[in-house]
Amino acid sequence: MPADFWVCIPARLASSRLPNKVLQTIGDAPMIVHVVRAALRSEAQQVVLAYDDEAIAECIRGVDDLSETPRVALVKTRPDHASGTDRLVEVANTLEACDGRIMVNLQGDEPLMPAQLLNDVAELLAHSSDASVATAACPITSASEWANPAAVKVVTDAQARALYFSRAAIPVTRDSADARQPSLGALRHIGLYAYRAGALGLYGQWPEGRLEQLERLEQLRWLENGHKIVVRHLQQAPPAGVDTAEDLERVRTHWASGL
Repeated sequence: MPADFWVCIPARLASSRLPNKVLQTIGDAPMIVHVVRAALRSEAQQVVLAYDDEAIAECIRGVDDLSETPRVALVKTRPDHASGTDRLVEVANTLEACDGRIMVNLQGDEPLMPAQLLNDVAELLAHSSDASVATAACPITSASEWANPAAVKVVTDAQARALYFSRAAIPVTRDSADARQPSLGALRHIGLYAYRAGALGLYGQWPEGRLEQLERLEQLRWLENGHKIVVRHLQQAPPAGVDTAEDLERVRTHWASGL
């Protein structure tokens, strides 16, 4: 039986590197419309758009196939959340989600996210009773990616539970002839999460941890508080999201090609 889950899309209007990012047009519609449609292609029982500005909600209300389906819910959230996870804490509280409800966090700038991957992380968490969070990772094959602090690395145990996330090049092969090359099995974290709503409630009560502050990685807060994160290992990364104007042009080109 497929996992019973929601896809929740935290979307904020402000963006330092690309103003009004989620409203930027891709093909025939704003980016956020494509993200909601990607979520609807999954097996989610509900797609929740957690927005902070009415301009985002109006994009969805103006599209018939989105505004008329009961699978889509719009939830206005505060504009001052530090992360998408924090915004989902508010959603879980507002909608009074039961503790066991699985909520998949799909960022509002991921219009090309495969629907099957949304299903997969939800299913992984549903079958990992000892974990509070599920996420994904893919192999690192290039030295430049391994050394890039913007590419977050994750190390897992034998049961695919996360041991640590870091911006540093880990793990290191101590006796390698070339320490600049990624070690065998090095993994890059994919920023897609599934949470249990009850665990999100706890997350909202915890202060930032010491390691989280050092690495500026919110997922470390779970590990610092003793919670387990299970990681789905992918053969390759899904299409990247939009962070910069260059990313936006890449996605527009992809969309125009019909791929």
